[in-house]
Amino acid sequence: MSRDDQLATEIEELPALDTATLRERWRALFGLEPAPRISRDLLIRGVAYRLQEEADHGLSNRVLRRLARVAKELRETGSMKESAGAGIKPGTKLIREWKGRVHEVIVLEDTYIWMGRPYRSLSQIARAITGTRWSGPRFFGLETPPSGSVAARDDAAMISAGAVDV
Repeated sequence: MSRDDQLATEIEELPALDTATLRERWRALFGLEPAPRISRDLLIRGVAYRLQEEADHGLSNRVLRRLARVAKELRETGSMKESAGAGIKPGTKLIREWKGRVHEVIVLEDTYIWMGRPYRSLSQIARAITGTRWSGPRFFGLETPPSGSVAARDDAAMISAGAVDV
């Protein structure tokens, strides 16, 4: 049996374990006690994630550095201002239909290409397409407004009324 098969089998068997055994597995894998009121489902998911992470030798140094930066920002400011577009891999194509026309944006390392021209941000492209100020990541569906915000209510009303291309 291959290592991948063993891992798959081990993960498939997690739901059959009792909660006490899952908590023991959590302690062994994470080196700390699970929260007292953690749900059984979250125990299973956490153990499965950690098993896969160890099999793949953990997160890359690049991801660890980015997480450390975001955590530091959160500690210092109480919020994270990390751009939704920052995690998009170079070479990704973003496609959005707007008023019957399909727009395609190619993501590069530090720029975006739309209609053969480079742009510094998705918001510049969204503005060029719509003629109004838009959040580029939101326009291209990479983030949504907070559920209780005025923008979310307006978006929901416009979508349900058929006034917005989605």
